[in-house]
Amino acid sequence: MSNDKNHVVIFDTTLRDGEQCPGASMTLEEKLEVADLLDEMGVDVIEAGFPIASNGDFEAVAEIARRTKNAVIAGLARAIPADIARAGEAVRHAKRPRIHTFVSTSPIHLQHQMRKSEAEVIEIITATVAQARNLVDNVEWSAMDATRTPIEYLVRCVDTAIKAGATTINLPDTVGYATPQEYEAMFRQVRERVPGSDKVVFSAHCHDDLGLAVANSLAALAGGARQIECTINGLGERAGNAALEEVVMAIRTRGDVLPYATGIEAGMLTRASKLVSAVTSFPVQYNKAIVGRNAFAHESGIHQDGMLKNNTTYEIMTPESVGVSKTSLVMGKHSGRAAFRDKLKALGYELGENALNDAFARFKDLADRKKVVYDEDIEALVDQEIAAAHDRVKLVSLSVIAGTRGPQRATMKMEVDGQVFTEEAEGNGPVDATFNCIKAILPHTAALALYQVHAVTEGTDAQAEVSVRLEDGDKAVTGRGSDPDTLVASAQAYIIALNKLQTKRNSLNAQAQPAAE
Repeated sequence: MSNDKNHVVIFDTTLRDGEQCPGASMTLEEKLEVADLLDEMGVDVIEAGFPIASNGDFEAVAEIARRTKNAVIAGLARAIPADIARAGEAVRHAKRPRIHTFVSTSPIHLQHQMRKSEAEVIEIITATVAQARNLVDNVEWSAMDATRTPIEYLVRCVDTAIKAGATTINLPDTVGYATPQEYEAMFRQVRERVPGSDKVVFSAHCHDDLGLAVANSLAALAGGARQIECTINGLGERAGNAALEEVVMAIRTRGDVLPYATGIEAGMLTRASKLVSAVTSFPVQYNKAIVGRNAFAHESGIHQDGMLKNNTTYEIMTPESVGVSKTSLVMGKHSGRAAFRDKLKALGYELGENALNDAFARFKDLADRKKVVYDEDIEALVDQEIAAAHDRVKLVSLSVIAGTRGPQRATMKMEVDGQVFTEEAEGNGPVDATFNCIKAILPHTAALALYQVHAVTEGTDAQAEVSVRLEDGDKAVTGRGSDPDTLVASAQAYIIALNKLQTKRNSLNAQAQPAAE
């Protein structure tokens, strides 16, 4: 990390806070893939997980710690000795390990969640931060719900944490309550009133409940913070976190009022967004800043006229600066492997040879069924390929009888752990019949909480993209499938969600944890 006083440390918590988003769990392989990309694109700190939460989380943090080349690897821990010891064990093989420990400080949290007095929490901070500092040299301490904590008590807590050995102080807006002016003032007051504040890094961690996460994070910089905690696509529980891509490009684009710098390779932002969207099955909204499908699209005649004359009339950054290609290469059934590989690269994908071959075969099949294959078609195809890479359950074939004469009937072949099963089922409509086939082959108790269909591109031959959300007790997962046949896309989405649900069930010794920051 740079010693430049205007360098902003980018702390990515996609693998921890992002994964706390209901339905966004990732497998070990997916977490490793995301961590590798974050490291490659220049993220300073990767919060790899919550090691005490489960053996699976511990193993993911430990493996990321072993293989990461550049970034600091942080493990989260509550202010509990067992948590801190587990986090220390998980990150100990990292080249640059960090323990991130937190405790609530607001009156509402102390009364209703902690059930501790202010004095007791001060003692907890002293003991647990010192314990973490004995394990690693790099310790981050967070005051959970800092923005609803009286400033006098917050100052006492921060002073205690610094004296106990904390090297980074995080003052999170845990519930997304603050406004930019308030958040900046909080940092300024704490830094002015706590001795030794100039010897530590202050950090912002903002949630987006009021849509102010990025604005608050940038305001914190004016108050003296030099680390921003964020996630790819703004993923996170409730309304999500500050979006890494928005923070980075705001700093890069508005250097006149934000005189800071990050070490992020901005040209990889789109690639990172697509990867996280694919492995979590969380689609990026079309009008999402920086990485949304429409971020560099212009439909209005006035806007198009301005763009044709000079692109700076309506674009404050170039598509290339975030990894989006301006070219629109039309792909079809006569396109070859080299053109397909170039198109994937332009769209921000880097696939291994086997994955490329599988994706190309699916592309050729799609091209035989569509007159024109659009960029969005290819993105949907590859996203599904990535999501299905480690599936134990796969769709082999599906045929459906539907229409005004009922009952609707589906016949399906599915592969489960290498064995093919065939089933027929009736339903209240073709989608219901299709899902009943899946339930017959793979019995489960999950309830369908969301079924959503939209067209990936225009035209009657457009691919359908289907999102399915399954809930089973306290577990929730989302699957996404795409195909010109809506029923096939529906089956794929349902099966992907079931695969994810199975992965969640297999996470050993999972424990319910209070939400952090």
